[in-house]
Amino acid sequence: MSEVNPFSLAINDDDLADLKTRLSLTRLPEAEPVDDWTQGIPLSYVRELVDYWENEYDGRRIEAFLNRYPQFTTEIDGVTVHFLHVRSSIESARPLVITHGWPGSVIEFSKVIEKLTDPLAHGGNEQDAFHLVLPTIPGYGFSGKPTETGWGVERVARAWSTLMLRLGYERYLAQGGDWGAAITASIGVQDPEHCMGLHTNMPIVAPSGDLLENLTEQELDALKAQQFYQDWDSGIRNNRAPVRRHSAIHSSTRPRARRPGSSRSSTNGRTVTDIRKTS
Repeated sequence: MSEVNPFSLAINDDDLADLKTRLSLTRLPEAEPVDDWTQGIPLSYVRELVDYWENEYDGRRIEAFLNRYPQFTTEIDGVTVHFLHVRSSIESARPLVITHGWPGSVIEFSKVIEKLTDPLAHGGNEQDAFHLVLPTIPGYGFSGKPTETGWGVERVARAWSTLMLRLGYERYLAQGGDWGAAITASIGVQDPEHCMGLHTNMPIVAPSGDLLENLTEQELDALKAQQFYQDWDSGIRNNRAPVRRHSAIHSSTRPRARRPGSSRSSTNGRTVTDIRKTS
């Protein structure tokens, strides 16, 4: 049985300084000749993003946030896995593993950790309590990077099942969104012996056959929105030329979070997602 080792985040001052230096040296192209997202990320949005990461982003704040909670690492299938393990003070709490998406991290769950582990302090009751396990997908954040191919959805799901058993949880629940939704669904398929149930905030249903007959106006609108996503919002996955131009800028600066309060294009106010997406 592999060891579970305590982990604490300590960001090197030189790394933070290097990030600001590289951002300050970002070379931006000319502005696009349109006033929307049809040619990729607008230059004004890129400028705003670079400015946020260079002048406003506080790495120490993130460091302090993560270090508020018990963090650990353990080796699973040859890869180091980083995770938060936040137990509720309520012993009857149910174990719950939550998986982030792309591009994301366990920071996605910052607003629910306290509510799920201490529901009594947030208007809930003891039945609402969970022991949380928040792992970082291999290749992300502080988890190790695989040295071989094959670390897809199914393999990560198996690793999470191993992790939960290693922590002593013979029965547990699973939740996830984006890639976390696919991983969560795979946990349910592969480990029904231990996984009691799952929840996903990105269920995907692909209609076909008779389901495509006699569609309502709302269903037709949903299909149009899905097609819009495939044509325009999944640019990196489809390797569309307009996005390639700006993705080079995006990759050169490394940070991938959006500035709080910023928005992006959508279809009729809807957000359309695809479990296979990489953008």
